[in-house]
Amino acid sequence: MSQNSLRLVWVYPDLLSTYGDQGNTLVVERRARQRGLDVSRLDVRSDQQIPTSGDIYLIGGGEDRPQRLAAERLRRDGGLNRAVANGAIVFSVCAGYQILGHEFINDLGQREPGLGLLDVVSTRGEGARCVGDVLADIDERLGLPPLTGFENHQGVTHLGPTARPFAKVRFGNGNGTGDGFEGAYNDTVFGTYMHGPVLARNPMIADLLLKLALDVNALPPVNDQWYEALRAERIAAATQST
Repeated sequence: MSQNSLRLVWVYPDLLSTYGDQGNTLVVERRARQRGLDVSRLDVRSDQQIPTSGDIYLIGGGEDRPQRLAAERLRRDGGLNRAVANGAIVFSVCAGYQILGHEFINDLGQREPGLGLLDVVSTRGEGARCVGDVLADIDERLGLPPLTGFENHQGVTHLGPTARPFAKVRFGNGNGTGDGFEGAYNDTVFGTYMHGPVLARNPMIADLLLKLALDVNALPPVNDQWYEALRAERIAAATQST
């Protein structure tokens, strides 16, 4: 791709956009345009083919049945897997995060195959639902400030040997395994349980996706005044809720 062109793909907004996660796509698009990048955005519904030429793919959360339908169609389509094989970046949230793993429990109580893009397996927790503000420290190798988000899930996600924990929780539940980890990632694929939308709360993650897609180490600065005000408010809320 050209350093002056960026292709964003929002995957299945008709199935996986229940919790406002489309805001993640808007944030990436906005921050790219603030840097003078020419951005094309494609919203791909579940009855359409996933293009393989995108640079950044974003997948949101959804309820149990839409999640199963999305997984079935993504497996049958194969486009997202081919895009990742071509070097595309993927950022996924909640139901989308589970779909990118090896398997999850669907609305029928059955083990549903995922796409195998992340070395994780998701089951259904038997305790209280994980709901509330979260504050976590992102893996230091990514060089990002603390993660703030809102979790709302019953899932429990276990990481395999090739998946790295995205963050270590200070307040909240994260992956629900009790080890304090939140999310998972490899070189080009990221998954998290955080809503918010999470990229509005954490614009530096959006910038990380842009840098990976552009293959650059830094981006021109932008005005983060409103993002930082939101971050400060939500970090304080997470701290005060404990």
